Amino acid sequence: MTRMVPSVLIVDDEKHTREGLQQALAENYDVTIAASADEAFNLLDAQPFDVVLTDLRMPGKSGLKVIDKALALAQRPAVLMMTAYGNIDTAVEAMKRGAVDFLTKPVNIERLEVLIQRALKTRTLEVEVKQLHERLDEKFNLDGIIGTSPKLKAVLDKMKLVAPSRATILIEGESGTGKELIAQAIHQASPRARAPFVAVHCAALSENLLESELFGHERGAFTGAVERRIGRFESADGGTIFLDEIGEISASTQVKLLRFLETKSVERVGGSKPLELDVRLVAATNRNLEQMVRDGKFRDDLFFRLNVVRLAMPPLRERREDIPLLLAHFIKVFSEENGVPPLTVESGALQTLQAYAWPGNIRELRNFCENAVVLRRGGSLTEYDLEPKFRGEGGSATHAAPTPGGAPVVNQFSVEENEKRLLREALLKSRGNRTVAAKLMGVSRRTLHRKIAQWPELDVTDK
Repeated sequence: MTRMVPSVLIVDDEKHTREGLQQALAENYDVTIAASADEAFNLLDAQPFDVVLTDLRMPGKSGLKVIDKALALAQRPAVLMMTAYGNIDTAVEAMKRGAVDFLTKPVNIERLEVLIQRALKTRTLEVEVKQLHERLDEKFNLDGIIGTSPKLKAVLDKMKLVAPSRATILIEGESGTGKELIAQAIHQASPRARAPFVAVHCAALSENLLESELFGHERGAFTGAVERRIGRFESADGGTIFLDEIGEISASTQVKLLRFLETKSVERVGGSKPLELDVRLVAATNRNLEQMVRDGKFRDDLFFRLNVVRLAMPPLRERREDIPLLLAHFIKVFSEENGVPPLTVESGALQTLQAYAWPGNIRELRNFCENAVVLRRGGSLTEYDLEPKFRGEGGSATHAAPTPGGAPVVNQFSVEENEKRLLREALLKSRGNRTVAAKLMGVSRRTLHRKIAQWPELDVTDK
């Protein structure tokens, strides 16, 4: 395997200096030399470099202009400055322009190689961070959220309006509807996108641990606090903090959270000095906070502070037209992850999956897709391959949509509809074997034939 050799551009008007440095570095680097800033500009425009080593004082444009030019490129090199006139002011100016480090002439080659290696590591980290941000922008782009249903579109339209603002946002919705994904998309679409996004799942921590996790603590604040701890709010300074399941926080934590929303400052547990922070708060809940306020379980003043912009995530059963799109997306993702051919979902299976209520919402659908891809490893998925719950076996509640209070709405079928459902279930269970299907229904094979002739759309049997 060919080793990639880092490329270095040396810019110096002194011939013996640039050629001497070229000779000293040639064994480990691909070195190019330039006698002036203008010549360096032409080389920088023509090809990318990993590191630029430039003199400060040269006839014409100075090395500071080389720094500006190099760091304005789309593919930025790491820059080192060198000069025989080294002083602190020059070093500070070079670093302000973006130079990684500073050397004085005559250049110590061993130190130069150390600085080049350090500069390469810095550049690699910058590239990785840039690529990470690009992937985050792509993954959590508002336009990349999957679905075309009117209810989802209404949420996305509101998100596009509020994302650039500083407003606090409350996201409501059942578990698994994608509340954290929406919070991340809001962050990525905001001016805070390059600052931290910090997520805290409030229900997963006890009261004492949650306060310390959110606000940090001072050394000795409680037993076991052997050193100062920075809280999640401090970690999110300049960015966004996402508090999931905010309806689970205790009364004392509610007071501290209210204080933050009113003053934009927090105090570490055991501390007394307020810390002013620039943090946008996005909260989420699968509970009815208004009812909790009426029941005295949630502060009304905190609810009003949180409820500046309200987003209601629709459950999957209310956006069934999005199910084929979500299935195709997750099947593609998991097929690529596992290196297997994409799974084909047959029309009968698709119709059954669209009819299913998905009580676990998108999280349940995602897990279903991963399971199907891993176990089947390509091929097709028919309705015969689906678990009984997807076909409503064992009761109608699986396919029934819950009311706001949680009770399922039981569908009322006519005698004919019930008979068709029983026939369909028998055919599915028997995998199309008419003799077995007739036994399951408790009828003769002739009666079964007559029913299939009456409803030919159910004829999926092995005649």
